[in-house]
Amino acid sequence: MRPFDRFEFKISSRTKQLMIGAAAITAGGLVVGAAAVGVAATALLRRKRAFFLRDKVVFITGGSRGLGLAMGEEFAHRGARIAICARDPEELDRARQTIVREAVGAEVKTFICDVSDRDQVESTVQRVQNHFGSIDVLVNNAGVTAVGPIENQTIADFEETMKVNFWSQVYATLAALPGMRRHGEGRIVNITSIGGKVSIPHLLPYCCSKFAAVAFSEGLRAELANTGVKVVTVAPGLMRTGSHINAEFKGKHSQEFTWFSLSGTNPMTSINVARAAKQIVDATVTGRAELIISWQAELLARFHGLAPGLTTEILGLVNRTLPSAGESGEKRKGKDSHNVVTKSPLTALGRMAAKRYNQTPA
Repeated sequence: MRPFDRFEFKISSRTKQLMIGAAAITAGGLVVGAAAVGVAATALLRRKRAFFLRDKVVFITGGSRGLGLAMGEEFAHRGARIAICARDPEELDRARQTIVREAVGAEVKTFICDVSDRDQVESTVQRVQNHFGSIDVLVNNAGVTAVGPIENQTIADFEETMKVNFWSQVYATLAALPGMRRHGEGRIVNITSIGGKVSIPHLLPYCCSKFAAVAFSEGLRAELANTGVKVVTVAPGLMRTGSHINAEFKGKHSQEFTWFSLSGTNPMTSINVARAAKQIVDATVTGRAELIISWQAELLARFHGLAPGLTTEILGLVNRTLPSAGESGEKRKGKDSHNVVTKSPLTALGRMAAKRYNQTPA
């Protein structure tokens, strides 16, 4: 090969390298550009599908205290028109005043309703629709908590808990759903519990009702997938709502109330209810399928999903630390089961939450 030919070969190799490098840069640029276009298109599509809360009608069952009240405040802050229901008219009025005070100018209407009664629920849904013209967001929040060992639970305890925690969600949903489907848009937010993912000792009636609520919520979302109505399943862990004082206890009342109140008011194991409410409202806007609130609840749900048998064995060990069955089958509120521990600084945050979120009389 002549020297000129060798020089030409070297130039050609260098040119090929440069061409390959240029092609790689161009390809990389195209990928980045395509990704940017994809992100922009996704953002545009989400904006197009966004569910704006301003002037939307939000109906919250059990909205007079605790999480229900906190959600009412958060929805009102975002411009929604609020309807809340509960059984106690004085409690409802205090809740209305609180929401209006926290979200100045909010429109809030109260309705007296026992959600365990199908006729009352259906009538209340109709009254809300008559007053506001529609229901855009239904938040099935009403619930009761029954605490105590299985030896002290009765069939009536299971039936009552199922009526309030599960059947009320079915009643309200089936009553409100036709209107949402006619509008082609809406949100149904079902407040369940981590107790609907993992069954906890001394909470069997409660957990059974919450498991049923999770099943109803998840199946309903699948059936309504192409209707414009999104179903959001919310599974909170422990929240500082102050609701421990209105939970119902059986067996050794004071001892049961002690472990329950310490768990539900300790910042290491529970989340501030205002933070929880904000997360729920965010999930309502985006229409996400499921929201598990608190890292502790998320961890427990994931661990149970990976090792359900081991989880049950561990909970069996936990059960050994809980109070044994008491002789009395009497049901007693937490506020009637106080002791030195439950009145100590250990539960101070819980008492503050109870006062702030209408769990105690003014």
